[in-house]
Amino acid sequence: MNEAIPLLPGMPSDDGTEPVFREPWEAHAFALAVSLHQRGLFTWPEWADALARQIGAARANGDADLGDTYYRHWLAALESLVADKGASSAVELERYREAWDRAADRTPHGHAIALQERDFG
Repeated sequence: MNEAIPLLPGMPSDDGTEPVFREPWEAHAFALAVSLHQRGLFTWPEWADALARQIGAARANGDADLGDTYYRHWLAALESLVADKGASSAVELERYREAWDRAADRTPHGHAIALQERDFG
């Protein structure tokens, strides 16, 4: 039985009830946060606080908050919370981010990106 995913403030939706995402990575980031919460890594209030801090910092640095950066803030908050909780480290997250960037750079458009040992450069 699939439960409806509650909309969060600022989340894009098709008709006000179902979330939609501009790009696949946004849906993945959303699902990862929900999954980590369900596994007990953090409480939803902890998540809300981390996201609010990230959005507040972005606004303080000039983000116009037009909705197009929401999931970038979501991902940054998630990475910060994962590191704070000790599930990974900021160094390890950066290592993988760089590896995925290298893998994406060498992958032809339209092909699946496959992470390889050489991407960890």
